Amino acid sequence: MQSFQQDCVELAFRKFQRGEISRRGLMAGLAALGVAVGEGAQAQAARQLVMVNWGGVANQGFGNFYGAPFSAANPGVTVVQDSTGPSAGRIRSMVESGRVTWDLCDSSATSSYLLGGMNLLNKVDYSVVDRSNVIGPTFALEHGAAPYSFSNVLVYDSTKFPNGAPTGWADFWDLQKFPGTRLLRRDAAGALDGAQMALGKSPENLYPLDIRACLAKVREIRRSLVFWNSGSESEQFIRTGEAVMGMIWHTRAKVLEQESNGRFKFIWNQGILQPGIFVSPRGNPGGDLVQKLLASMLANAAPQVELLKFLGNGPTNPNAAALVPEEFKRFNPTDPANARVQVAQDGRWWGQNYAQANADYIDMVTG
Repeated sequence: MQSFQQDCVELAFRKFQRGEISRRGLMAGLAALGVAVGEGAQAQAARQLVMVNWGGVANQGFGNFYGAPFSAANPGVTVVQDSTGPSAGRIRSMVESGRVTWDLCDSSATSSYLLGGMNLLNKVDYSVVDRSNVIGPTFALEHGAAPYSFSNVLVYDSTKFPNGAPTGWADFWDLQKFPGTRLLRRDAAGALDGAQMALGKSPENLYPLDIRACLAKVREIRRSLVFWNSGSESEQFIRTGEAVMGMIWHTRAKVLEQESNGRFKFIWNQGILQPGIFVSPRGNPGGDLVQKLLASMLANAAPQVELLKFLGNGPTNPNAAALVPEEFKRFNPTDPANARVQVAQDGRWWGQNYAQANADYIDMVTG
């Protein structure tokens, strides 16, 4: 199952192959995502921190958006990028074996609660990391904090619904008013949140989810559903008309809208806003210096805006909104107007319930 972070890397390479960005721009963007490895960097640095992401590629580069500001403020420190993929299982294995080589990992709210509850992560030191540098409590957790955000949104083919557009997840489930095949991710997180809103529960009081009722709601339209595993697959389902409406990542929805000249549209209303949480494995080799790196990533609003411009990842620093150019505000999940109509996903609830909820969901969609 492809993660949002892996899909960002895929989008970056597609833009490069199309000539939309230069090689320098590609390297800068990948570095911002934490996807750049320089094999000789470890020997060159007096002190180093290893940041791990989901790139699946090994490119030499320096973290212009995250690493550079920190190194400038801390001479002699290098932020080494590693793109081997910090899954929850790998973090757990590393910590339990006592052979930790990672300092900071691009993870998720769910994993931060799960691994933190097992005493496998360092707590964020909020005497070093300033909580006021994020827009809300879901972006600053006990065992992780988020320098970027992303959303699950409703995308639709506007040519299929000339008499009115869908406005939320109740319309997604309304096959009579909006006929046609629907698209969901082959993962419970997001799908069940949307199902709960379709059941009529208000976004302001969405959690806890009623798992049994949400699964039953998905089962109602099972014969009209197709499921995606990767961002490119979600995009393809909509482009080819295999689905007329879907829940996909906002970055892919942006591509669809722009490349179709507005035929494929998306809405922020009832979008599911999620934090790009970074966590630090317990026993990390860089020690407490990782707290200063995380603080720098959250405090520097301008690099976060550059990441938004490059791939669409939403900034989380409250000062970033004023720095976003007008043409990018429409596609920014944390723009105040867009964030206001979304629901912030409850990572704590998902951390406690994901394993069973997802197993039941997969059983249903594959059965």
